Amino acid sequence: MVIRSPGSTRRDRSWRLVAIAVVLLTLSTGAAALAQTEPDATISMARPTWDTGWFQAEIYRQLLDDLGYEVSGPRTMDNEEFYRAAAAGDVDFWASGWFPLHQQYLGEDRIADAIEVVGTQVEAGALQGYLIDQATAERHGVTNLEALRDPDIAELFDVDGNGRADLIGCNVEWACADVIDHHLEAYGLGDTVEQIQGDYSLLMRETVDRHTAGEPILFYTFTPNWTVGELVPGRDVRWLETPFPSRPRGQRLAPGSTEIAGLAGCPADPCQTGWPANDIQVVANRGFLDANPPAARLLEAIEIPLNDILDQNARMAAGEGDFADIERQARAWISGHPGLVDGWLSAADPASVPESGDGARALTRDRELDTLRVAARSFPPFVIYENRVFGGFEVELVDLIAEELGVDYELYGVNSIAKQLDDVDRGAADVAIAGLGVTADREERVDFTHSIFETGLQVMVPAAETGGPVTQLRRIGGLLLRSNALWMVVLFFATLALSAHLVWWFERRDNPDFHSNYRQGIWDSFWWSAVTVTTVGYGDKAPKGHLGRGWALLWMIAGYFVFASFTASLTSTLAVEELRGAINGPDDLVGHKVATVAGTAAEDYLSRQGVGPVTVGRVEDAYAQLDSGDADAIAFDAPVLQFHASHEGNGEVRVVGPVFEQVRYGLAVPIDSPLRERINGALLELIESGAYDQLRDRWFGSTAAVGG
Repeated sequence: MVIRSPGSTRRDRSWRLVAIAVVLLTLSTGAAALAQTEPDATISMARPTWDTGWFQAEIYRQLLDDLGYEVSGPRTMDNEEFYRAAAAGDVDFWASGWFPLHQQYLGEDRIADAIEVVGTQVEAGALQGYLIDQATAERHGVTNLEALRDPDIAELFDVDGNGRADLIGCNVEWACADVIDHHLEAYGLGDTVEQIQGDYSLLMRETVDRHTAGEPILFYTFTPNWTVGELVPGRDVRWLETPFPSRPRGQRLAPGSTEIAGLAGCPADPCQTGWPANDIQVVANRGFLDANPPAARLLEAIEIPLNDILDQNARMAAGEGDFADIERQARAWISGHPGLVDGWLSAADPASVPESGDGARALTRDRELDTLRVAARSFPPFVIYENRVFGGFEVELVDLIAEELGVDYELYGVNSIAKQLDDVDRGAADVAIAGLGVTADREERVDFTHSIFETGLQVMVPAAETGGPVTQLRRIGGLLLRSNALWMVVLFFATLALSAHLVWWFERRDNPDFHSNYRQGIWDSFWWSAVTVTTVGYGDKAPKGHLGRGWALLWMIAGYFVFASFTASLTSTLAVEELRGAINGPDDLVGHKVATVAGTAAEDYLSRQGVGPVTVGRVEDAYAQLDSGDADAIAFDAPVLQFHASHEGNGEVRVVGPVFEQVRYGLAVPIDSPLRERINGALLELIESGAYDQLRDRWFGSTAAVGG
C-alpha cells in the first residue's frame, strides 16, 4: 500500500487542473483554426465599362467560383474609379489592366503601393492605332497621320461640316482619350482634326455603315475588338503611321516600343503606330492577394488566347450580347479547355481557400434626381440613331415622361442589351430603352416599368408586285437551287452533250455541216441536237452517213419523250415550289429559309417550330437577305417590320399574317428604385391624357397591335 502525504495530493490535483486547461485551450485553438480554413471566402470583383472585356471577366469569375470562392459582382467601373477603389480595398481585383496604357493611374504612391499587377491574360495582344479606309488611302496616297495637316485631306473626313476631320475616338473616361488628345497636339493636328467622343460602339457601328456606303472613314481602334473583324486591316482599311513616337507625361517612362512588326494593313514594317502593344493583366489589391494565396495563384496562371476573345466579341456584336449569352460563352470556353483549366485549378490548391474580409461593397445609387440618364440602343423605330442624333418612339416617350416628372434627361448610346442592363444595375444609368422585352432572366437584374408597348412577332415577305426582270430572275434562280429542278437541267444538258458528241463523231469526216475540227464541229453538233430534241428542226444541218442518220432517227424519236419529260418535270417542280412558297403567316414557315436576328424571341420561336433560322446580327442584314432572295421570309418583332414596310421597304416588302408570340416592352430601371413608381405614375398620366395614344398612333398607326 502506498501512502501519499497531503502535500503530494495537492500537487497532483494542481497538475491535473493544468493538464485539463491545456487540453481545453488546444481544442479551442484547433477548432478556431479549423473554422478559419473552411472555404467561405467572398471576392469582390470589377470589370471595365467596355463590354468587349466582359467575356474575359466572366471566365475569371466562373473559375474562382470553381475554386470554391463566392464572387461578388463583377461591378462595372471606369478606369480611375477602379484603381482608387482597389487601392482603398473597396474592390479586390479586375482582369482588365492595360499596360503601359494604364501606367498613368499608378502615379500616386498610395495607389501604386496598395495594388499589384498579376499575371498576363494576353501578352502584347492589345494593339491600338489610327485607320482610314483603303480606297481613300490609295486614291490620295495617305500613309501617315500627318497627312491630315493638309486641310484638303482633312476635309475628306469632315462629317459634321465644321472644317475639321472627324476622328472617331474613345469614350471620355477611357485612358486612350487622353492619348489621342496628346497626339493631336504633338503632331500639330489641332486645327484640322477633332476627336469625336461618345459611345464608341455606336460611333463605330455608324462608321461601318459609312464604309459600306462608300464614304471615307477615319477612326481609332484597339484589339481585342469586333471592329477589326468587320473592317479588316489590309482589305477594308489601312493603319496610319504616326510621324514619331510621343506619349503623355504619365506614360513616358513606361516600357514598350510603339513600332509594331508584322502588322497587317500597315504601309511599313515595322509600323510606327504611336501606341505600344499592351499586355492585358490582372490588377489586384495587394492585401487581398496576401490573404488569398489560392486566388493569387489562379489569377497569375490564367491566359486567354486573343483569337478566342476576338471570336466572342464578333458573336456579341452579331447579336449574342445578353448576359446569358456571355455567361454561356464563358462556360463553353472553360469546358472546351479542360486540361488547361484543370491545371490552373490544381496549381491553385482549392483545399486551402481561406476566409476573406467583408466582401463587396454595394455601389450606392442614391442621388438627387434632376437629370434622367438614359442608356439607349439603336433599335428602329423605338430608338433611331442617325447623324449622331437620337430619335424614335421611345426617345419621344422619354421626353414626355421627363416633362411629366419635371426633370431633364440625357441620352447616351450602348451597343448591347447586356451593357444597357449592367449600366442600370450599377447605377450608371437611371433608365434603359430600346424595345426591351420583359423576361424572367432580365427581371433578376433590373426592374421594369408598366408595359409601354405590347406586341409580338410577325412575318415579312417580298411584296407580290415586287421586282423587275433582274429581281425575278434572281428569285427564280434561287428557287431552282433549292429544288430538284437544278438536277433536271444538268441531266438535260448532259444528254444534249452526249448526243452532240455522237453525231459529230459519225459525221466529222464526210459531212461539211459538221466541221472536222472538234472545237468548231462540236458546237455545230450541239446546235443540231438542241433544235432536233426540241422539235424545232431548222434543217440547216443534217446527218448524211448511215450511222449519223441512224442516230438522228433515234434522237428524234427520243426527243418527244426527253424534252416533254424534262419540261413537264420542271414545270411541276416549279409549280409545287411556288405553291409551297406562298407564305401567308407563321404556319407557312416550315420548309423555308427564314431570317431573323440572333438571340431574340423570334429565333427561339423558329427553333421551337423546327424552322432552322438564318440568323444575322442586325435586322438590316435580314432585310438584305430577303431582298437578295437568300431568305424567303423574315420573322421578327412586329412593329419593327411594320415600320420598315411602311418606310424604307415601302412597295418592296409586306408583313403577312397575325401577330403571334406576344411580347411586352418596358423601361428598365434599377431594382427597388423609387424611380419605377414615379415613371409608372407618369405613364398613367400620359395614357389618361391621351398623349401616349397620339404618340403611338403617329409612329405605328391607329390599328397597331399595341397597348399601354
